[in-house]
Amino acid sequence: MPTLPTIPLPRTTHSAFRASRLGRGLALSCLLGALAAGAQAQVFQDKNDWKEDKAPPPPAFNPDKLIKVEMPFYSNLKFGIDPATVRITPDGVVSYVMVATNRDGGAFNAYFDGIHCATEEVKTYARFVNGAWDPVSEPEWKHMDLLRSSYAKVLFNQGMCREHAPWNSVKETLDKLRSSVREVE
Repeated sequence: MPTLPTIPLPRTTHSAFRASRLGRGLALSCLLGALAAGAQAQVFQDKNDWKEDKAPPPPAFNPDKLIKVEMPFYSNLKFGIDPATVRITPDGVVSYVMVATNRDGGAFNAYFDGIHCATEEVKTYARFVNGAWDPVSEPEWKHMDLLRSSYAKVLFNQGMCREHAPWNSVKETLDKLRSSVREVE
């Protein structure tokens, strides 16, 4: 029986070792990315699959500590949000208290709202009436383009959301809102 020639095996070189480490690192990065995407799946889900968590109760607010919302020049009202009321819920809703005052700074109205960044929808949970919160009996999500008041769309564009997702933290959200106002001024 004839013998087969032996073929010497290549020796592992430093570059081959580096390439295999790079491949393992790339695979690990992909795995970690997939896990992170799964953790935020609730935020980016299709609207029909998304389920809102129970809304928190309306928070106390301070009309003297507002972050200005840049409304069009023709608006008769000034708008601002109390930074202490901004919350990001696990379901991807950014809630806040919006305060509207007349140009002279007299009377004001306040609204406890939520923005679902993924769908560009807003919901009013409660209105501040006669010194107390009055819950909306059946609050509904409405697309920002269909609302009579445009403050939610302006707030969205001013930086409340990072495109179609909330920012990673309330601090980051507030930093974006404040820096946007400085850019406009």
